[in-house]
Amino acid sequence: MEEFMAIDPCVAPADHEIVVTKRRISAFPESDLEVVLRSKNIQHILLAGISTSGVVLSTVREAADKDYEITVLSDCCKDADEEVHLVLITKIFPRQAEVLSLEEWMKK
Repeated sequence: MEEFMAIDPCVAPADHEIVVTKRRISAFPESDLEVVLRSKNIQHILLAGISTSGVVLSTVREAADKDYEITVLSDCCKDADEEVHLVLITKIFPRQAEVLSLEEWMKK
């Protein structure tokens, strides 16, 4: 496995946990993510990541098209352009997802 793809040991999956490899900008294409979610009857996904204007945006859009409920953790996303990040988090994502901070989500 290439070094940049290595999973940090502090968040490494347990032996029984499923690992899905993301191959495109959105988490869905060319991966088994949807098969895993549907087989487990998971209907609500939680998103965080880099970059807000790439991976997160693409995955939000595709997940919405697939009728998933979506929560985006606003302070667990980052983009090279802070202004773009703020527009997405405050104006675009709320149209298709619940947008919460990590602290707000943990209190739910």
